[in-house]
Amino acid sequence: MSDYDRTPRPSFLKGLLFIAVIAVGVALLAMFVLSQRSSEGPLVISEEPTPLAVDVVVADVQSSLALDEKFTGIVQPRRSSDLGFADGGRIAALNVDVGDRVTDGQILAVLDTRALRSQLASAEARVNEARASHALAMNTVERQQTLMARGHVSQQRVDEALAQAATADARIEAAKAQADTLRVQIDLASITAPYPGVITARNFDEGAIAPQGAPVFALVETGSLEARIGLPANLASTLEPGQVYTLQSDNGPIDARLRSVTGVIEAGQRSVTTVFDITDATTVSAGAVVRLSLSRDVEENGLWLPVSALAEGQRGLWSLYIAVPQDGGWVARPGLVEVVQSDGERAFVRGAISDGDRIIIDGLQRVAPGQAVAPRPAPMAASYSSEG
Repeated sequence: MSDYDRTPRPSFLKGLLFIAVIAVGVALLAMFVLSQRSSEGPLVISEEPTPLAVDVVVADVQSSLALDEKFTGIVQPRRSSDLGFADGGRIAALNVDVGDRVTDGQILAVLDTRALRSQLASAEARVNEARASHALAMNTVERQQTLMARGHVSQQRVDEALAQAATADARIEAAKAQADTLRVQIDLASITAPYPGVITARNFDEGAIAPQGAPVFALVETGSLEARIGLPANLASTLEPGQVYTLQSDNGPIDARLRSVTGVIEAGQRSVTTVFDITDATTVSAGAVVRLSLSRDVEENGLWLPVSALAEGQRGLWSLYIAVPQDGGWVARPGLVEVVQSDGERAFVRGAISDGDRIIIDGLQRVAPGQAVAPRPAPMAASYSSEG
C-alpha cells in the first residue's frame, strides 16, 4: 500500500460539526438584528422621508422701492491762501508760526525796509523842492502880468512865465507819485492776514531772502467751512438753495445750508456738484468726511427679503426656494431673482416671485429642488414687510 492511501480522510461526523457551527453563527446574527428593534416595534425603512421644517415669509410684492442713498463729500475751508511778499527782500521778522490762529489784518511778517524808507525821504524832499519852484514860478507870472498891463513887457513874456509855472506844477505831481510808490512798496513789505484763520505752513525763517511771490505762509480760513458733494442730476434738481440739510459725520449730525448747485454734470464723475455751508464751523474740522442721505421712490416691482434667503447664482442672478403645495404637502421649488438694492441684512429683489408665495429664508444648504418641506412662519417675518 502506498503512502497516499494511508493519509486520514475527514469523517462524516466532522462535516456535521462544521455545518452546526455555521448554523449557530447565523442564529446568533439573527438574534442580534432582532435585538436592535425600537420600543415601538421592529426597524422599518420608511418609503417617504420626513418633511424638513423650514422658516418662511409670505411674499408681499410692492410696486415701488424707496431708496435711501448716501453721498459722500469732504469738509474744506471756504478760503485758503499761500501768502508771500509782492517784492523780494530780506525777512526782518516772522510774527506767527504753524498752528497759530490769526485775525483779519494781523501783520504776519515784514521785510527789511530801511532802503525803501531812505528813498521815500528823498522823494518827499523832491516834492518840497518842486513846490518851492512852483511858488516862485507863480510869483514870476504875477509880476509879468503886472508889467504887461503897464506896457513894459509883451504877451510872450507872460506866456513863458505861465509855462514855467506849469512845468513846476508837473514836477510836484511827479515827485508826489514817486513818494506814493515808495509808500506802497513799504506797505507791501509786510504780510497781513486777509481773513481769520490758522497758519498751516511756514516756509522761511528770519534773515532769509524771500523771492518775489514765493509762499511764506499757508493760511486756511477757520470761520467758514463748506462741503462739496456730487449728486446725480435728477437728485440735485430736487434740492432748494438756502435750505438747511443734515449731514452725517463721524462725530454726529451737522447742519449745513445749501449755497448753490452748479447744474453742470462733471464729465469724470457724471455728477452735479452741490456746495453746502457748515452753519457751525466748531462742530467739524476741515478734511472730515460727511455724508448726505436722500430718499427717492423708484418704480420697481419686488420685495424685501433677508439675505439668508438668497444663494449666489449665475450671471449676476440669485437663487431662492419657494415652498409650494403638492399632494397634500409642501415641496421646495427653486427660483431666480435679481438684487436691486442691498441694505445690511436684507435685500430688495425682483424676479420669479408672486404675492402669497412662501419663501424659505434659512437653511438653504439643506434644501434641494423637490424636497418635501414643512413651512412655518419665521419669527421675524414682519420685519421684512414693504415698510422695511
